[in-house]
Amino acid sequence: RMLSQMWNKPMVGVNHCVAHIEMGRCVTGAANPTVLYVSGGNTQVISYSLNKYRIFGETIDVAIGNCLDRFARIIELSNDPAPGYNIEQCAKKGKKFIPLPYVVKGMDCSFSGITTQLDKNACKWLEEGYTKEDLCYSLQETVFSMLVEITERAMAHVGSNEVLVVGGVGCNVRLQQMIAKMAEQRGGSACVTDDRYCIDNGAMIAYTGLLQFKQGYVTEMDKSRTTQRCAACMLMRPF
Repeated sequence: RMLSQMWNKPMVGVNHCVAHIEMGRCVTGAANPTVLYVSGGNTQVISYSLNKYRIFGETIDVAIGNCLDRFARIIELSNDPAPGYNIEQCAKKGKKFIPLPYVVKGMDCSFSGITTQLDKNACKWLEEGYTKEDLCYSLQETVFSMLVEITERAMAHVGSNEVLVVGGVGCNVRLQQMIAKMAEQRGGSACVTDDRYCIDNGAMIAYTGLLQFKQGYVTEMDKSRTTQRCAACMLMRPF
């Protein structure tokens, strides 16, 4: 807002979720994909219909990224460079699978029960001979399978053969592999980006703002307040 006033330039408000999707479509060339949006604060399956992005499924409690971050603290994994990345690397060395709560309700999923189970039992499992790598492996396979299930259900519902993964958790190579395998089995394709565009970045905001501006969309100063609960499904997509 300050820059808009200083340089007398128009201002364009951008929805964070929509920006992730538009950046992903730009980078991968995806035409009209079913979108799996996974990050520290969001877990949603989204598809485009009638000038809007529609949410077909989502977490009913905590986001997938929040679940992973909390688990990393439980087993005392480092935050450097990121908890999710360190879980991913540990999971590659895991050999024993521990059954964990698998909660899918229709098009939605839940991660709070898994976090509670891990919080209660992690120390006991480690004492019984399981390793941190086993726990990371078990968690990833469980929660990612849940995400694949609800994404595939959304693809079947809308008749899509293309899936786009966006958001910070989308950096996880194992998740990308599982989504790609599911899409391949359906005769479709998976579109993923590298770390530069999965995580929050300025390019996605600038690019989406440009798309909106080209269609004549400008945000008036008195309407430029931040709305944290503004979901993608609440906005028209005229561009």
